[in-house]
Amino acid sequence: MTRITFFHGAQDRLQTIADWLTQPEQRGKPILVFAPDAEQADKLDQLLWTHPATGFIAHCRAGDALESETPLVISSTPDSPPHDQCLLNFSNQMPSDFSRFADLIEIISIDDRDRLPGRERFRVYRERGYTLENRDISGGL
Repeated sequence: MTRITFFHGAQDRLQTIADWLTQPEQRGKPILVFAPDAEQADKLDQLLWTHPATGFIAHCRAGDALESETPLVISSTPDSPPHDQCLLNFSNQMPSDFSRFADLIEIISIDDRDRLPGRERFRVYRERGYTLENRDISGGL
C-alpha cells in the first residue's frame, strides 16, 4: 500500500518543494513531480536549475528524451510514469493512479487556497484506509 506523507505548514509551497527535492536523502531517488498547472511546472523547472545557489538538481520534463535516465521528472500527469517509486503532488487535486507509487508526498502551505484542498485530500486518503504520516514543517524542513 502507498505510504502517504503530508508536510504541512510551509510558508511557500514552491520553495519548500524545491528544498525537499534538494535534501541529500532525496537526491538520486526516482521522483515524479505531478504538476498539471503549466505555470507552476515552469516555475519549479526554473527554480531547480538554480537551487541550491551553488548548483542545480538534475531533472527534466515528461516526454524528454532523457526521461528514463533522469531520477527527477516533472509531469502534468501521473499516467505512464517512468518509475513507480515516489510521486510528489504539486497540485490541489488528488492524482489519478497515485496508488501505483510506493510513496506519495503532499507538501501543503499555509495559504487557504492550498491548505483547504490539502485537508480534503487528507480526509479522502484516510477514509480509503491509507496510513498517513503528518509532519509540521512550519519551522522548516
